[in-house]
Amino acid sequence: MKTHKNYIWAAFVGAMASVAAPASTFAQSSSNGWQKLFDGKSLNGWKRVAGEASYEVKDGAIVGTTVINTGNTFLVTEKEYSDFVLELDVMLESPVSNSGVQTRSHLDAKANNGKGRVYGRQVEFDPSDRAWSGGIYDEARRGWQYPLTLNPKAQKAFKVGEFNKIKIECIGNETKTWINNIPIAYVVDTIDASGFIGLQVHAVSNQEQAGKKVYFKNIRIKTSDLKPTPFPAGVYVVNNLPNNLTAYEAQDGWKLLFDGKTTNGWKGAYKPGFPEKGWEVQNGQLVVLPSGGEESTNGGDIVTTDKYSAFDLSFEYKLTPGANSGVKYFVTLSENNTGSAIGLEYQVLDDQLHPMQSLGGTETVP
Repeated sequence: MKTHKNYIWAAFVGAMASVAAPASTFAQSSSNGWQKLFDGKSLNGWKRVAGEASYEVKDGAIVGTTVINTGNTFLVTEKEYSDFVLELDVMLESPVSNSGVQTRSHLDAKANNGKGRVYGRQVEFDPSDRAWSGGIYDEARRGWQYPLTLNPKAQKAFKVGEFNKIKIECIGNETKTWINNIPIAYVVDTIDASGFIGLQVHAVSNQEQAGKKVYFKNIRIKTSDLKPTPFPAGVYVVNNLPNNLTAYEAQDGWKLLFDGKTTNGWKGAYKPGFPEKGWEVQNGQLVVLPSGGEESTNGGDIVTTDKYSAFDLSFEYKLTPGANSGVKYFVTLSENNTGSAIGLEYQVLDDQLHPMQSLGGTETVP
């Protein structure tokens, strides 16, 4: 079979894309640099914040119990940590429960009328049919950073009603997670180099969810002599560094289509070079300038100088109010079209404000 290669056309393309904290006063020394964060008997070194759910120690585990009509409740370390590897065992007794572990997180003590609000990256424990356990959620801030739609093979790693072995690695700007030795999530981020660690009891709103328990035990941390644990090939990385690839991504076959500084690798559709007007590189972004709502004007479409057949493409986009753009793939240029390049399109459009709506247009965001 002969493989046909075509161009990729784009409106704008983004990234394809330490110092250890001091040991806390309550951490107990262990072998090989590991320290216990939980002594198995008390909540020394921890404090409850932001909600009214209960935490107690029972049979060598921290047991959190949901309470109706209170916000998310957290048991957080009194100390903060920067680079670390954290291991613990977690069990949720019910598929209607939800929990997680906060990493490098913070407390806004004035939020929620003085009750406080925890914010920061959370490693999710999700026993529902959605099964996003091990994914990374930015609590009370940016939302989902790594849903398990990005790594569906890992969705069966977490087991309800039994203890699961959790590993969380925060080294430099990278966070990786494992459940029962299965690699789950990989996030490269730009914020929160340090913060506390927290255990969550999720808010519940009905009696069916009240009184459900989550168990945490064998909580230990390592903050020195850290070496990143390799991930197997083929796990998608959420890289929040603009126009950047990690060594892992490069080894896994990814490459940048936009370097954040130049228009190298792009040219105008049906043109020998890059358009002289209509496009600019601004603050690490490839920006198409306003064209009055008309299609393929003020510089026209741009396409990659290289051709691609089978591929995964990742990009970020941002719209001004009323904008209409998109990313086309399998673009052909043999037609010498006077307007837009011809190909399949991932539509990027402000459905509410774009002038096309007043003209009876039907374009929609997929």
